[in-house]
Amino acid sequence: MTAATAGTSRASVRRLIAPLALAQFICSFAGSNMNVMINDMSRDLDTTVQGIQVSITLFLLTMAALMIPAGKLTDKIGRKRCFTLGLIVYGVGAIVSALAPGLWALILGNSLLEGIGTALLIPPVYILTTVYIPDIATRAWAFGVISGLGGIGAAAGPLIGGLITSAISWRAAFLFQALIIVVILLLSRRLTDPIPADPDRPFDVVGAVLSALGLFVLVLGILAADTSVPLMVTLVIVGIAILVAFFWWIRRREHAGKEALLSTTLFRNRVSNIALVTQNLQWVLLMGTSFTVSAYLQVVRGHNAIETGVIFTAATVGLLLTSLIAGRLARRFSQRALILAGFVLCVPGVVLLIWLVAGSTTEWSFVPGLFLIGSGLGLMLTPSVNVVQSAFPEKAQGEISGLSRSVSNLGSTLGTAIAGTILVANINAGGAAYGIAMGVLAVLGLGGLVAALLLPRDHSRRAPQPHPEAA
Repeated sequence: MTAATAGTSRASVRRLIAPLALAQFICSFAGSNMNVMINDMSRDLDTTVQGIQVSITLFLLTMAALMIPAGKLTDKIGRKRCFTLGLIVYGVGAIVSALAPGLWALILGNSLLEGIGTALLIPPVYILTTVYIPDIATRAWAFGVISGLGGIGAAAGPLIGGLITSAISWRAAFLFQALIIVVILLLSRRLTDPIPADPDRPFDVVGAVLSALGLFVLVLGILAADTSVPLMVTLVIVGIAILVAFFWWIRRREHAGKEALLSTTLFRNRVSNIALVTQNLQWVLLMGTSFTVSAYLQVVRGHNAIETGVIFTAATVGLLLTSLIAGRLARRFSQRALILAGFVLCVPGVVLLIWLVAGSTTEWSFVPGLFLIGSGLGLMLTPSVNVVQSAFPEKAQGEISGLSRSVSNLGSTLGTAIAGTILVANINAGGAAYGIAMGVLAVLGLGGLVAALLLPRDHSRRAPQPHPEAA
């Protein structure tokens, strides 16, 4: 399949994005489906709610920390090879997780192997889409499908995971992931790498270590909040210091004329920087809400996996509805307006999850808030990606794709770490801990709204419309 045919043929575009979009779906699904298995997994693995939270957070952190290095690695070993390698590593991790005899094996399979696999396979998803589809309008449509399936995977994860756990076992949910990986491998057989790999291309090992270590220590500090406040502060400060050292290092390499892990020029675009903030906070809201509400329903209110998953259907329905009309809305409204509308829906949604739940013991009290959050996310996930991608020329698309995915996954990590730690550390307080955790998410959502307001109007034009053959 050539770039030319990908830009003009509906069949070729769909063949291309089918395995890529499904890969984004299953990776997002993996980040949220465990939220409804907390009680079942902690009981079977003889661990605690905190142990399961650590496993979930480490999975999200591993893929966030390695996303940028993996993006660079694609140039060295090839995009198709990196994608296939990621799928294999992920599949092995899913099988290890399904057979896990204890928490250590779950962390090995889910947190590390699935996290590494995700980091390897996601950058090629966006780079291959960029390279294969030269037509900007068709590419925007493809990015919309891929990121939309990512959002649906995260939102539907609790429902699908709950159904599988209740009908069979939580272990079957990991076997389901392994099965999907096999399907993706079969669908991707015809994919070829349009750009030859460059084995001699230099790889910034020091930059990769500093960036991954800095993010790891920073999030580890957040997770330590319920253990020791001095330890938390120390780790957060050390993490920030390592990240500062990372930026110093890549600037030094650039000034020396060497290729750095990440180009500092990516951070000189104000529009992209603001859109990255909105992108990060969207995933903070999605994953933070998913973990907090799921843990509260199971640990405090005593619901099982399927009951928790059914309650989350409200968020999935909201996201699906707005995703289906997002294309029409993009023809009438600017990307800035859609991102603003998304946060305008999400923040009241979080407030409703605090207010209605506090005053009622019925499960219906969760529905309005979850529906609003899902609807808001369905509106703005794709526009934020489009704003970031369109802020850079063609030659920078691969690098900005890696940064964009890393920022989104870091948002998922922070959402689970921050809100989850507040809830788990004070789980005996029940509703009070839940209210505080959701209150923090509401404040972060307001930060996203402010960031969206800062997007300049002249850079927030309507999204490019897809090629008629692709639509």
